[in-house]
Amino acid sequence: MPPVATRPKSERIESRDNRWLKRFRAALHGDREMDDAVLGLEGVRLISDALGSGAQAEALLVSDSGERHLTHLKGLLPLGLRVLRTSDRLFAAAADTETPQGVALLVKAPVWNWDDLVRPATLAVVLSGVQDPGNVGTIVRSAEALGATGMIACSGTAHPLSPKAVRASAGSVLRLPTLAGESAQRVFDELRGRKLRQHAATLAGETAPRDADFISPCAIWVGGEGAGLPLEIARAADTRIRIRLRSTVESLNAAAAAAVLLYEASRQRAYKTVR
Repeated sequence: MPPVATRPKSERIESRDNRWLKRFRAALHGDREMDDAVLGLEGVRLISDALGSGAQAEALLVSDSGERHLTHLKGLLPLGLRVLRTSDRLFAAAADTETPQGVALLVKAPVWNWDDLVRPATLAVVLSGVQDPGNVGTIVRSAEALGATGMIACSGTAHPLSPKAVRASAGSVLRLPTLAGESAQRVFDELRGRKLRQHAATLAGETAPRDADFISPCAIWVGGEGAGLPLEIARAADTRIRIRLRSTVESLNAAAAAAVLLYEASRQRAYKTVR
């Protein structure tokens, strides 16, 4: 017989040393060494996006002032979810934002592999040395919006599941296949072995975005704002792409450059479809 649906389990937290409060604090501050299987999400919008995307929720933390948001979330909360109530003071001690809304959710962290990301019509974004988590999250959001099949954050890049990156992605990182932690050379070799064209965004590129082949299965490499891509990656790429700018501007930041190239890739692929 199927399990009987139950109402949310509610309990009150009064101690800073409560084990659930410690788990929320670690997850909301991005302490993945304590428990890398869960993510902490703050705020009504992000929680709504996560639940609407089918994220597996483990527990909801609500402050006294955050109770007002439960009306908005009520229809999204899974039956049987553990709801933990606490004071505004204890919630603020666990939160990662400066002005917390008083609601936070623990969800199971998504786990992806190469086969999730590399598919027949692959359009992947690869980040190398992008250290600002806000830029990483923004790129994940752009990648999902513009039809990419996934993103790879090489070692030396801010983790896409860090709190700031998750917030900047507006929930996209929970839906878009995303890999992290491999060296740039390892990622390059893996993509080459999977027959993907590799496009490197570089100031020394000789190809304009409109002249690059984004229709074939491919990966777009974007480097950090300061150092750019590793020279060995740029030299070995199939195409070196330069976004031409006015002489008064040296370069775009990583998120802007990625968005420009993803838009061109989306345009080319849409044009091929309607022809």
